[in-house]
Amino acid sequence: MKKIILLLSFIVGLSYFANAQPPKVQAIFVAYATKELNLTSEEAEKFWPVYNQYFEELKKVRQENKSDELVFEEKALNIRKKYKPEFKKVLNDDARVNKVYVLEKNFKEMLRKEIQKRAKNRPKAARNEQPQD
Repeated sequence: MKKIILLLSFIVGLSYFANAQPPKVQAIFVAYATKELNLTSEEAEKFWPVYNQYFEELKKVRQENKSDELVFEEKALNIRKKYKPEFKKVLNDDARVNKVYVLEKNFKEMLRKEIQKRAKNRPKAARNEQPQD
């Protein structure tokens, strides 16, 4: 049953999460968040469209404020506040809603560490190669 829920969550989340990140990263995040939030299939079906709308707003604000981190952070905070009640309608619990924001931060940190680890483990010659146009 958990595999079915995870698969359904993955499909629903992936369809709405498209174009935000590379497909493998999207899929990993959907699986990670679904597991960590203990989403039921019904919750996942409702959660991912709301989350992806939230994520698109954050992405738009990031693009509009690339050069001003403080403005971006302020707008991002307002978006998080705006979506908190929307997430609560689906997740029914403030602790789970707050966990959404923590999961995002944790996931970004895991990605950062994985990228650093892979870069460090690449042979020195491969690290020094410049892509040719």
